[in-house]
Amino acid sequence: MEEDFIVSSSKNNHNDTSQPTSNSTKHLLNPSLAQNIKTIKRAVGNSNDIIIREILIGKSEKQPIAIVYTDGLADKTAITDFIMESLMLDFDEPFESKSEAVNQYLKDTCLPVGDVKDIGDFPTLFNSILNGETVILLDGVTKGIATSTKSSKDRAITEPSTESVIRGPKESFTETLRTNTALIRRKIKNPNLWIKSRVIGKVTQTDIAVMYINGIANEKIVKEVLNRLDSIDIDSILESGYIEALIQDSKYTIFPTIYNSERPDVISAELLEGKVAIFVDGTPFVLIVPALLTSFLQSSEDYYQNFIISSLIRFLRFFGISISLIVPSLYVSITTFHQEMLPTAMLISLASQREGVPFPAFVEALIMEIAFEILREAGLRMPRTIGPAVSIVGTLVIGQAAVEAGIVSAVMVIIVALTAICSFLFPAYGLSNTIRVLRFPLMFLAAGFGLFGVIIGVMALILHLCSLRSFGVPYMSPFAPIIPDDQKDALVLFPRGSLLTRPRLVSKSNTIRGHKHLKNENNN
Repeated sequence: MEEDFIVSSSKNNHNDTSQPTSNSTKHLLNPSLAQNIKTIKRAVGNSNDIIIREILIGKSEKQPIAIVYTDGLADKTAITDFIMESLMLDFDEPFESKSEAVNQYLKDTCLPVGDVKDIGDFPTLFNSILNGETVILLDGVTKGIATSTKSSKDRAITEPSTESVIRGPKESFTETLRTNTALIRRKIKNPNLWIKSRVIGKVTQTDIAVMYINGIANEKIVKEVLNRLDSIDIDSILESGYIEALIQDSKYTIFPTIYNSERPDVISAELLEGKVAIFVDGTPFVLIVPALLTSFLQSSEDYYQNFIISSLIRFLRFFGISISLIVPSLYVSITTFHQEMLPTAMLISLASQREGVPFPAFVEALIMEIAFEILREAGLRMPRTIGPAVSIVGTLVIGQAAVEAGIVSAVMVIIVALTAICSFLFPAYGLSNTIRVLRFPLMFLAAGFGLFGVIIGVMALILHLCSLRSFGVPYMSPFAPIIPDDQKDALVLFPRGSLLTRPRLVSKSNTIRGHKHLKNENNN
C-alpha cells in the first residue's frame, strides 16, 4: 500500500537521505509522472497542504514535470524565484535525447539553489517534502530531484526563560535544529567541531544532531552515544526528554544522569570540556553527556565573574541543597524523638507554639509540604499574568490561616518556606525536582526512626549516587573517585589561569587546554 511509504523508511537514516534503504527498494519511483502523482496523493490522503504543481518546460518541445512541496514548511518565494522560473525559462533541450542525464543537466544549468540531490524512491521523497524540501519529478525519468527550500520562519532568539543570568550572553536556543547548531558554530569556530546526523522516529522522522569536538571528546563516548541512538526503535520523538529517557544508563533513578540546557554558552563550554551534545529538532533544550552531579550545581555565570565570589556562591548552593533536603526531616525527628537536643528556651517556645496543634510533627510537615507543592504547581500552570500573584497570595493566606486555625505551628511554616526557597538555588531545574521528591521519604524515615532514620536515608542516598554512571563516567566524579586536578572546578572555583586541564574521566585524548594540543584532523 502507498500509505506505508511514510513509515517504511529506515529509522536510522544517517547522513544521506537520498540513498534508498532495504525497505524502500519495493517503492521506487515510476517512469510515469501521472502514476507518481497519483501515488503521492493517495499516500497523503489528498491532504491540501501537499502542493503538487504541474508545469511544462522547454521552449521547442513542451515536457511535463511536477513540483511537489509542503505548504508552510517550504519557502514559496524560493520555489517561485529559483525553481519554477528557472525551469520554465531556462530549460530548452530535447527531452528524449538526454532522458538518462536530464537530472544532471537540470542541476548543472537550471537550478540556482544550494543543496540539490537525487532521489529514487517514495520513502526518501516523503522524507524530503515533509522536511521542507521541494521535489522535482520528470516524466519518463525514474529519479527525482530534491532541492533545499526550507522556510526560515522560526521563533526569534530570545533570552533564556529557565537559566537567567545577570552577566553573560542573553541568547537561548530555539525549536529549529539548524539555528541551534549555528549558534554553537558562531562560538566555536573550529573545523574539528563535528556533527553526526540521525533521523529517529518511524512516524515523526525527527532530525537529531550529535555534536562534539574531534580530538577533545572521548571517542568511546561518542561511539556509545551513536550506538544508543541507533538502537532506539520508537514511532515518535517530540522532545529531547524522549531521547534522554531512552539512552540514559540507569532508567530507575530519580537523579538526572543527562544534563540539558537552553543556553548556547553552556553547551559550548561543555563541548570544550570533551563532552557530547545531542540536538533534537523541535525543542530548545540540548542534551549533554556524560553528566556529573557537580554540573547541576554550576552556573555559566560562575565563570564570568570573580572566582572568589563564584566559590562562595557555590558553597551557598551546596548548603542550600542540604537545607532543602534534610531540614524538614530533622525537624520531625528532633521534635518527635530527640527533644533533649534542643536548648531549653527553644524547646519551651516550640512546645508553646504546638500547644493547640492536633497533629504530630510528621503529619504537620506532610500537610504543609504537600500544600506548598500544590501551590507551586498551580502557579506554574496558570497564565503568566496571574500565576505568580496567585501562588504568592495563596501561600501567604493559607500559611497565615493555618497558623491562626491551630492546624500547624508557625515554625513549620518557616521551615517549609525556607526549604522551598532553597530549592530554587539550583541552576538546573531537574535536580530541584529530585530534591523536592526526596524530602518525603526522608520525612517518613524521620517519623519512624528519628535521627537514625535520617542518617540511614542520607547514607543510602550517597551510596546510590556513587553507584550511578553517565555513559560510563562516575556520576560523583571528581569526589568519588577523588581526582585532585578536577577539584579546581568542583566545590570551589580556582582562578582561570589554574584551570589548565580538562576532566580526566571525560576527555582522555586531549586533557591539556591550549591550541597547540588540539589535533588538527580533517578526516571525512
